[in-house]
Amino acid sequence: MADLSVFWLLGAAVLAIPLICLRRITPSLDRDWSPDQEVLPLVEFHGSGAAPASVAEAGTFVIRNIRRIHYRSARDHDVHHYDREFDLNDLDTAWLAISPFSGFGAAHAFLSFGFNDGTYINVSVEVRRTRGRQFGALAGMLRQFELMYVIADESDVIWLRTNCAGNDVRLYPIKTEIEKIRSVFVDILVRVNALGTTPEFYHTIVNNCTTNIVRHTRKFAAKPIPAWHYSYLFPDTVDKIAHRLDIIDTDLGYDEARKHFNIKDLARAFEDEDRSGFSRAIRARFRQQRASE
Repeated sequence: MADLSVFWLLGAAVLAIPLICLRRITPSLDRDWSPDQEVLPLVEFHGSGAAPASVAEAGTFVIRNIRRIHYRSARDHDVHHYDREFDLNDLDTAWLAISPFSGFGAAHAFLSFGFNDGTYINVSVEVRRTRGRQFGALAGMLRQFELMYVIADESDVIWLRTNCAGNDVRLYPIKTEIEKIRSVFVDILVRVNALGTTPEFYHTIVNNCTTNIVRHTRKFAAKPIPAWHYSYLFPDTVDKIAHRLDIIDTDLGYDEARKHFNIKDLARAFEDEDRSGFSRAIRARFRQQRASE
């Protein structure tokens, strides 16, 4: 019996040592980052620093380091960043994007926010990769990657997926009150600033693109949405949850909506070199739907 107890103690120690070592690894802001993810966004709320006391006090703000990558291909591109001042009162639409990239329900979920001057800003929660390193799902559970929020033009985040990778992107208009849209956007901007000073590890299961997007967009639904659900491991069906909860601004059935709001063909047909009209072009079907109502 004593020998058996020693065996179990040794086995527990063998299992515990790697876990202890993992816990000692801490997230960092200082690594040799991939060039497209080297620069973090930063938000300056006028008069309130990194975070406003309330949404009503957000007012005007400056987003620094908005990314604008001009892709010729996934490997051939120019990385640019710019700063811009926004007024929260000009924000009036939100959009949920789902982009499948392989089988088994794998997809990337992200958000777009539209302003009344025709500007659209993407918010994409991503693995922050070091130079030359590729993501792996197992490594993503072992404190090997940090988490970052990319704030970028749609001609950056969406173009990469539709025109370079050839993936579908379903871009859904969100149906909710403007006040909720603005509240979610401010919530995202505050988290952007927090990650700029206090880094976090990405985790394939509990701290990934979908779980973070869901935590923000739960405010859009009239019914409770859990912060985590096993279905979030298969983001290609997250739009099914949004459709069931009547978050998507459409009267179409789920299967029909998936086809209607797939904008890959519109994106790939867009040819303007400066890409300034890209956001308007990929929303052609939504404008047609609105006009027919």
